[in-house]
Amino acid sequence: MSDLRAIDKTNIWHPFTSLTEASEPILITHAEGIYLYSEDGRKIVDGISSWWVNLHGHANPEIAKAVADQAAKLEHVIFAGFTHEPAITLSQNLLSVLPPAFSKIFFSDNGSTAVEVALKMAIQYWYNKGEAKRKIIAIEGAYHGDTFGSMSVGDRTVFSKPFLPYLFDVEFISFPESGKEENVLEQFKKIVHQGNVAAFIYEPIIQAAAGMRIYSSQLLNTVIEYAKANEIICIADEVFTGFGRTGKFFASDHMTSKPDLMALSKGLTGGTMAMGVTAVSTKIIAEFLYNDFNKTFFHGHSFTANPIACAAANASFNLLIDPVCQENINKISISHKLFAQELEGDQSIKEARSIGTILAIELKTRENSSYSNEIRKTIYDYFIKKNILLRPLGNTFYIAAPYCITHEELEYLYKHIRSFLRFNQI
Repeated sequence: MSDLRAIDKTNIWHPFTSLTEASEPILITHAEGIYLYSEDGRKIVDGISSWWVNLHGHANPEIAKAVADQAAKLEHVIFAGFTHEPAITLSQNLLSVLPPAFSKIFFSDNGSTAVEVALKMAIQYWYNKGEAKRKIIAIEGAYHGDTFGSMSVGDRTVFSKPFLPYLFDVEFISFPESGKEENVLEQFKKIVHQGNVAAFIYEPIIQAAAGMRIYSSQLLNTVIEYAKANEIICIADEVFTGFGRTGKFFASDHMTSKPDLMALSKGLTGGTMAMGVTAVSTKIIAEFLYNDFNKTFFHGHSFTANPIACAAANASFNLLIDPVCQENINKISISHKLFAQELEGDQSIKEARSIGTILAIELKTRENSSYSNEIRKTIYDYFIKKNILLRPLGNTFYIAAPYCITHEELEYLYKHIRSFLRFNQI
């Protein structure tokens, strides 16, 4: 195993990781349920679902069987001019739970590309109509991915600084924090009145990478209504929030006004395979139904609708809609809400907040709340030494565990959070 570590250090460039200051990565040999097992015998609680992707626990036997069965039957086929049953079934499954206005599924590879597809569709929608609408509105603090289009509609931070000259211009409205919703709505209206707005993109009711910041569903509903009244395409980035994370199937289910396009990934396959999809409404489809080659949507990926990934997604979907899983989601949501209430008044906490299966704790620090806040190292080191994986977002740390986590396992996490808060007050 020591040889593997040496090869890793020599050969591999890990994401979001310094090449000079990074600690040695933990070598995982296998996993089961909420636990990751390391080569040196550690049993680590995966409290963040391995970057928010794992819904049903690691090495889920039903998903594993679906993957193995499909791999022995059809591992991949070009998706231009060909199709297959796993993709067809997945489209049916997704459309059965999406808002009624959605009528087609476009397959891609991950969250960033699902967002890229949505942006390109929105822009080409106006191109196909022969209208020059190019302005896009987003929310400050947004994170939509790391490809150039998704970076453009995301917050300008250290992550995108080297690429700023290459990003297209976007109109940003303020994050709608509590008490300032009306100001944000007025900002939005002012930009719309200037004209030329093609699309509005948003992470519905919670900005994940910005620190699990939750905002009003009523405000967002009003903004979407206003956008639609002014013929602005609405894009919901549900890469993180989809598939039960906020307590409903999609975060958009918290609103009556629905988007025109929806980007999905992460939990789509239960965390087993890489896949993204963009759900497309009938309104958008209407502007691509031309016998004009130049109005075709020219976008695709080599592994579009990979059959094995589709099979994993279908197995995950069946697990997700099972009453047992839905009850687990409800139990986790209640537990998080009660624990957040318990933490109210703790002098080391700026805010404890929860929505659905997500619990976030924002610490008071001398530095401003941001991803670069140095306390993130203290938080990460404290919990990983306790064999708990919690990857903080600056001075905010959170739980977004697989839905199979038990009450006892949740209480174990809460116990160590209480201990950390006492430690942090010293």
